[in-house]
Amino acid sequence: MATIASLSFSAIGKSERKRNVLSTPALASNIEGFRARANFSCQYIGVRASNSTSRLVVHCMSTASVSDLPTVSETKLNFLQAYKRPIPSIYNTVLQELLVQQHLMRYKRTYRYDPVFALGFVTVYDQLMEGYPSDEDRDAIFQAYIKALKEDPEQYRIDAQKLEDWARAQTASSLVEFSSRDGEVEGNIKGYCRKSWE
Repeated sequence: MATIASLSFSAIGKSERKRNVLSTPALASNIEGFRARANFSCQYIGVRASNSTSRLVVHCMSTASVSDLPTVSETKLNFLQAYKRPIPSIYNTVLQELLVQQHLMRYKRTYRYDPVFALGFVTVYDQLMEGYPSDEDRDAIFQAYIKALKEDPEQYRIDAQKLEDWARAQTASSLVEFSSRDGEVEGNIKGYCRKSWE
């Protein structure tokens, strides 16, 4: 699907100039009700002069392809369908904000699940929900939250526990030698650090 748009702006000056404009990188939109990944490129800019005013004309072309990425509202709906009981507002407000932020991260083109992120999220979630009246409900909310993002809640818990256990077993000397050690957890942490520096 291709769309061509022209924009006009009032401009000062009476000469006509044209120049090429660099294409913008791919833009992704995840506005509720509108799902598209688009590339925009401006063909030219020209200033058209007349006796009374000048007009700046920009011709842009976009190519958009419909994507199957869920919208924020669909992720929220998935959560509400998975956990149907009311959540006290003091918890619900924060959970909904976290869900929106994690949705935006989750559906970025560059997103890759990693255990270090899982540990971070599990830690935040457990601290946030520490005073929740029911342990069973707290776990059910966690399950609904992660499944709404189309990820595996058990994987989050398993990876977070592995990293916690590994961290508890470390000594000062083992941390000094960390860069030369191999292992699953060490590989995950090194991979996360490399990704953060890129």
